[in-house]
Amino acid sequence: MPATRNSANFIRQSALLLALIATGFLAGCTGTDVQRGVEGFVKGFLGGVAGDEPRAVLEGRKILSAGGSAADAATAMYFTLAVTMPASAGIGGGGTCLYRDFKSKKTEALTFVAGKPRNIPASASRPSAVPANPLGFFALHTRYGRFRWAELVSVGEKLARFGTQASRSLMRDLKPVAPALLQDPESRRIFVKPNGELIKEGEFFRQIDLAGTLGNIRANGPVDFYQGKFARHLVEAVRLAGGSLSVDDLRAFKPEWREPVTIKISNRIGFLIGTHTVYFAPPPATGGLLEAQMLGMMEEENLFNRANIQERHHVLGEVAVRAFGDRESWLRDDFSVTMAEKSLVSENHLERLAATYSGNRHLSPKAFQPAPIQRQENASATSFVIIDRYGSAAACALTMNNSFGTGRIAPGTGILLAAAPISRGRGPTALGPAMVVNNNSNQMFFAGAASGGIAAPTALTAVLARTMLGKEKLGDALAAPRVHHSGAPDITYHESIMPQDAKNFLSKRGHQIAATPTLGLVNAAFCYGGLPRDPDTCTVKNDPRGSGLSTHANETRK
Repeated sequence: MPATRNSANFIRQSALLLALIATGFLAGCTGTDVQRGVEGFVKGFLGGVAGDEPRAVLEGRKILSAGGSAADAATAMYFTLAVTMPASAGIGGGGTCLYRDFKSKKTEALTFVAGKPRNIPASASRPSAVPANPLGFFALHTRYGRFRWAELVSVGEKLARFGTQASRSLMRDLKPVAPALLQDPESRRIFVKPNGELIKEGEFFRQIDLAGTLGNIRANGPVDFYQGKFARHLVEAVRLAGGSLSVDDLRAFKPEWREPVTIKISNRIGFLIGTHTVYFAPPPATGGLLEAQMLGMMEEENLFNRANIQERHHVLGEVAVRAFGDRESWLRDDFSVTMAEKSLVSENHLERLAATYSGNRHLSPKAFQPAPIQRQENASATSFVIIDRYGSAAACALTMNNSFGTGRIAPGTGILLAAAPISRGRGPTALGPAMVVNNNSNQMFFAGAASGGIAAPTALTAVLARTMLGKEKLGDALAAPRVHHSGAPDITYHESIMPQDAKNFLSKRGHQIAATPTLGLVNAAFCYGGLPRDPDTCTVKNDPRGSGLSTHANETRK
């Protein structure tokens, strides 16, 4: 297990202007012979982890058990996911995280999307994005990590080198695209057995070239990856795979620490008086703005709390159609936003959006000018949530801009290339982690992130509303049937598990309804008494619709 840094340990100076700055130890547990940095060091509450892929969750838990921070666990989880869930978390992809640091009392957004190269040559048969994940998690670890970078990266490196079992999550991603993906000879070497059959759930697979790449990242940080000898090698390998990348693209890329989008909600749970601040990821992860608008509308007019159980489905569908309808006026095709983020979640704007709400009828999207149009949206992503025993938390969502990105691996690197975000159908619009914090008391109440394409923001908002506004237990909030309306087509989608009386309620109010198996996957942590003050009230859970895993110190809480 990782060992902590006892003194300042700087990565050599580079144009990236990043350095590893060691942090002093926080007070730990006493009365144990296990050293900090070794699994089992923490006794009692150690925090919790929820994610879409079980092995990554277990590796994150080990870091928390050894006394690591949420940033340490997130780093180890990411480099595990790069091996175990390449369809959405490969080295070539990117994402966004929210991080709450208890010591500094800050909640920040870290944006590291896999962006479009400056130039896409005509010879690029499969335009690829600029890899963002290695530098993104380096930035997170640099600011908030306590364990050594090398030891955290090595978690994934070992799995790639010596092999790991194919999870159900991986096979769900792999099977639908296998005929196309396996036309790539590099992919065939990984996912096809010597007898010519596709690997099966539970069978081991190895990624030797990827292990070499991770070994380089472990030893050199991201410096060589983005501007050294490896960068030049990667650019040539990307060209051979039909992708688009230049050394200048790699050198120019930098993650951004951003101010999150925020709204206020009344405190309806716990013991604190006043308001909570809800933090959302900022653009280009515009799912955060949609979530802020949907939750904000329900808060401004108390729509969710005053509704009965059946009407709550109607409320969630109606705030969704208004948020997605409004999005048509401010989101550009290049993922930029035409209006100030604060104005889109201002009290006046939210009141205007909610003013047309009626408990008796559905609002047609034609009421918006311009009216929403149906668009393809990237549905491939994964998310995870971590809380640590110190009161800090991480919520991250990652994507390759398409399932398995371009479907090509850069030869000799093991890196699956993310698709270039050349249209709204391939980009970060659905990403949008969220957190709820009471800044007066420095207590964290909720952290969540979702995947599932266009339905991801509505799925996360539903869980937020049910826990923070409706006082439901997290398990109940996650299991509740979901609805989604994106504005185009004018259809309110509902999950197949929705009871008939709830469907009748929607139909009577003018909703054209259609069933779908699932609407989004949400991973969340909910501490109704606040963290770190009352860790016994914390529950961390993965979505029961998926094949993920969650683990925390109080497994009996529902």
